[in-house]
Amino acid sequence: MSRAIIEFIDVDKAFGTQRILDHVSVGFPEGKTTVIAGGSGQGKSVSLKLILGLIKPESGQILVDGQDIASMKRRQLNKIRKHFGVLFQGSALLDSITVFENVALPLRERSSLSRQEVHRRVEEMLAQFDLSGHGGKYPAQLSGGMKKRVGLSRALMLQPKIMLFDEPTTGLDPEISMEIYRLFFKTQKKFGYTSIIVSHDIPKVFNLADQVILLKDGKMITFDSPEEIQFSVNPDIQSFVETTMGQVYISQEMEKL
Repeated sequence: MSRAIIEFIDVDKAFGTQRILDHVSVGFPEGKTTVIAGGSGQGKSVSLKLILGLIKPESGQILVDGQDIASMKRRQLNKIRKHFGVLFQGSALLDSITVFENVALPLRERSSLSRQEVHRRVEEMLAQFDLSGHGGKYPAQLSGGMKKRVGLSRALMLQPKIMLFDEPTTGLDPEISMEIYRLFFKTQKKFGYTSIIVSHDIPKVFNLADQVILLKDGKMITFDSPEEIQFSVNPDIQSFVETTMGQVYISQEMEKL
């Protein structure tokens, strides 16, 4: 496994009397895809917010490329955040501007490129995601799948080292969800970024995973593959498999049996 580009070291997080993460230590390997799974309220989205520095832990360290963001001042944190791209549940597109302007937004706000160079790069990115000819449309004119592609195009404009996906297939039908997952797979291989996906869409999302983290009762349980989850003898993990994965997901190892 690659070196960990993000590390939680003895991280403790609570909201009032509710403990979300209980002295958690885990690494996210560079250039790989980690899927964070778990029941509602177990802390999946909280984990992403901690990685982005939007909230801070009660104790422990959160290292990004060896730097502890939990102790950083805002200016330092903003520099680190330049290495992140984020795709939110609803793609978070601005309805009042066109697809082209949505995708161009990161370059306009955070680079000094000329207007011509911005135009060239945006058109190039739109072409990579089969969105050529759609730049003049507004988000309301797009299908759910197209909105996700626009959101991913925008998130990749600054060539981030790390991509965070928060429930990326919420509201999409199964066929479109699989199309989006195939897109994520191809894009991650092409750009080589580290991918962290929070999803309830189990077991389909496991097909993308190099590592799976299961959140339960404040702990992060790490698996190097979905196969490890299926073959676990831990009663809690077996219960998760039965109720969440069922017989829908058949791993490559299971198919050999």
